Amino acid sequence: MVAETVTDPELPTLTLADLGVLRNVRVEDGTVVVEITPTYSGCPAMGVMRADLVRALHRAGFPEVDVRTVLAPAWSTDWISEEGRRKLAASGIAPPGRAPVRTPGPVPLQLGPSRRTAACPLCGSPDTVEQSEFGATACKALRRCRACGEPFEHVKEI
Repeated sequence: MVAETVTDPELPTLTLADLGVLRNVRVEDGTVVVEITPTYSGCPAMGVMRADLVRALHRAGFPEVDVRTVLAPAWSTDWISEEGRRKLAASGIAPPGRAPVRTPGPVPLQLGPSRRTAACPLCGSPDTVEQSEFGATACKALRRCRACGEPFEHVKEI
């Protein structure tokens, strides 16, 4: 399927399907309707994802394309496919662990240092330290491996 081949603009080693943001593709009255979910509220990549999907489907011969944003349920890093997790690690980015369990109601405020952990995607060591809670994009943190000394990005669990 054409929509499944479109890559994420911020993580180009992953397709939107690998990332889990591609929710549904169907045809309604001659129009290809694609539903995508942002990784987080205000994600700046949504416009590029939408344009890339429209362009790919037009090139494949589908003249009418409608890309819709679906907000519920909210996206979770648990939606990243196993193939997507392998692709992240192969490109030197630590895939996320399991997302925290979501409960209805307000999100509790957690003060203090991050408690995230991630194994080094280069040497596999679990002995890593977070250098910055924010990496090149808001959904990634910057970590360093104490074993091999290499820095790497980690997709944060949400």
